Amino acid sequence: MKELELSARTVEEATRRALEQLGLRLDQVEIEVLEEGKSGLLGIGAENARIRVTETANRINHEEVVAMAQDTLENILAYMGLDARVDCLCDNAVADDEEKFGVSVVFNIKGADLGILIGRRGQTLACVQYILRLMISQQTGLAMAFVLDVNGYKSRRYESLRVMAQHIAEQVEGSGRSCALEPMPAYERRIVHMVLAEHPYVVTESVGFGEARKVVVLPRK
Repeated sequence: MKELELSARTVEEATRRALEQLGLRLDQVEIEVLEEGKSGLLGIGAENARIRVTETANRINHEEVVAMAQDTLENILAYMGLDARVDCLCDNAVADDEEKFGVSVVFNIKGADLGILIGRRGQTLACVQYILRLMISQQTGLAMAFVLDVNGYKSRRYESLRVMAQHIAEQVEGSGRSCALEPMPAYERRIVHMVLAEHPYVVTESVGFGEARKVVVLPRK
C-alpha cells in the first residue's frame, strides 16, 4: 500500500502533486492534513501545508462509477417524470470536456417526446449533465466526463457544426472577410474552434457575453 507525505503552498497543490507522484486518483486515496499552512502577510511568515496521502484498500473502479452514474441518471429522469431508457457508450465526438476530465463516457437517453430534456440550445441537457457530474464527484471523489445525449441529438449536432464550420471557412477564405456565426453554448463553440484549429487560411475567436457569445471566423493574417 502506497503512502506519501508532501508539502506545498496549499493543501490542494500538495494533493495534486501527491496524486501525480503516486500515480493514483482522488478516489483511490485517503488524505490526512497534517498542517493547513499559512499565507502570511506579503509572503512574510508563510508556512507550507503538509499532508499524508495513503492508498486505500477499497478502490472504486471505472465500471462501478459508470454503473453508479447510470443508475443516478435514471433516477433523475424518473423524478422529472420522463419515460426514457439510458444506454452507455463511448463517443469522443460528443465528449466536449474529455481533455479536462481525462475519461469520457456518453449516456444516450432514448425515448419519445424528450425535447423538453434538451431545452433551448441544449441548456436543459447541459444542466442535467452538470448535476450528474457533481453528484458522482461528491460521492466518489472522481471527476469523469459524463456526457449526456438525447436520441443522438449531440452526435447529429456535432456533424452539422463540423460541416457548417468548414463551409464558412471556405467563404471567408474566398472573400477575405470575417463571418460571425449564430450564438452558441460553450461546447458547440469549442467544436467549431477544434474543427478549424489547423485550417491554413482562417482563424476563430469567441466574442460577446453570456447567451449572446458566438464564434467569429476571420482570415488568417
